[in-house]
Amino acid sequence: MKVFIGCDHAAFDEKNLVTEYLKSKEIEVEDCGPFVNERCDYPDFASKVAINVKEGNGIGILLCGSGIGVSMVANRYKKVRAALCRTPQDAELSREHNDSNILCVGARINTIEEVKKMIDIWLSTDFAGGRHSDRIAKFTDLGV
Repeated sequence: MKVFIGCDHAAFDEKNLVTEYLKSKEIEVEDCGPFVNERCDYPDFASKVAINVKEGNGIGILLCGSGIGVSMVANRYKKVRAALCRTPQDAELSREHNDSNILCVGARINTIEEVKKMIDIWLSTDFAGGRHSDRIAKFTDLGV
């Protein structure tokens, strides 16, 4: 499994902590930026992650101050199902019912420990399929 990760300046430190956390679990991570802690535009980095996920190269994790902006950008891409999660239950249901392939979190909303817990649950939860597959098929090819 390969995880693409990206953020904006509001979540730069958290992105680096999440990257190290994933690597400590022997998960392959590709950092899509930014690489310096300076003001930047979240659409640039959310798009890099979303394009990799859209092309089937792996799954993604996006962080910004609230998680809202990166989720809005990522969901503009076909085959991307970016889920803004605030709780472990959100993360679990986003995988189980919605087959999310990008987890979006807010660095100003959740602590790093809460983010790690959501990541663990998100990564370990399988998609339930069944009736949920039919629903996802209705919107998979929408967008760019």
